[in-house]
Amino acid sequence: MNWLTNFVKPKLKAIKSKILKKENLWIKCPACSQMNFHKDLQEKLYMCSNCDAHLKMPINERLISIYDDGLYEIKDIPKVLEDPLSFKDKMKYTDRLKIARKKTSNNDAILVVNGKINNINLVTAAMDFSFMGGSMGMQVGEGIVLASQLAKDLKSPLLIIASSGGARMQEGILSLMQMPRTVAAIEIFKETKLPYIVLFTNPVTGGVSASFTMLGDILIAEPGALIGFAGPRVIKKTVNEKLPEGFQKSEYLLEHGMMDLIVNRNQFKEKLYNLLKHLAGKK
Repeated sequence: MNWLTNFVKPKLKAIKSKILKKENLWIKCPACSQMNFHKDLQEKLYMCSNCDAHLKMPINERLISIYDDGLYEIKDIPKVLEDPLSFKDKMKYTDRLKIARKKTSNNDAILVVNGKINNINLVTAAMDFSFMGGSMGMQVGEGIVLASQLAKDLKSPLLIIASSGGARMQEGILSLMQMPRTVAAIEIFKETKLPYIVLFTNPVTGGVSASFTMLGDILIAEPGALIGFAGPRVIKKTVNEKLPEGFQKSEYLLEHGMMDLIVNRNQFKEKLYNLLKHLAGKK
């Protein structure tokens, strides 16, 4: 019994762990339950081979799909004070940051990059949902401010790729303060009359949906993206009424004038280029 407990079980767990680490050789589509081979899914930009549902896409791969030859320059975002509130729930906030950084290889839930799309310069601030749900804390706010200033300095269009559950609770009021701060930064950029485009991916909720993202000149959403301040379950419980079918999905928002376009991921670069060419007056 000791041999089984001390040797066989740990060995089986180790083997299972190795198998799981090669994870995700097959990925199940949440919409139709089709199993997609990971490599095929990558080639299709994480769109289901059966129903074209848009699955979550790693932020680096998304940027590669947008920029010419997959090349872009990552900009250093000024560091902020970590864990200013010494926050702890089930674990310390600093430990959550370490886990998220190890998982994503990024410092926080945003990347600011610069590159070319069909030879038009483009600054992008891309939010990463896999980093603590893309939540907006001071570092994310700093990233939006940097992207706005960089685009202004380079006289470049600005793209924000939004994917977030909202404000980061571990930073309390300091997180909520990023809402007016990012709005101010975007308004300063918009004085340049340069294009400001926002891509809404699934999901965009909370303080992120109620601040800088809704200020875009053109608001583009991916199919089926959840977009709104509070989630439909919260609203349903609050108003105690049945919500319309598809409520807060990108298709519903387009129908009600809250979005300008819904664009499939594999068509986004071409659509973005045509918009930039028109709005920036490029030939």
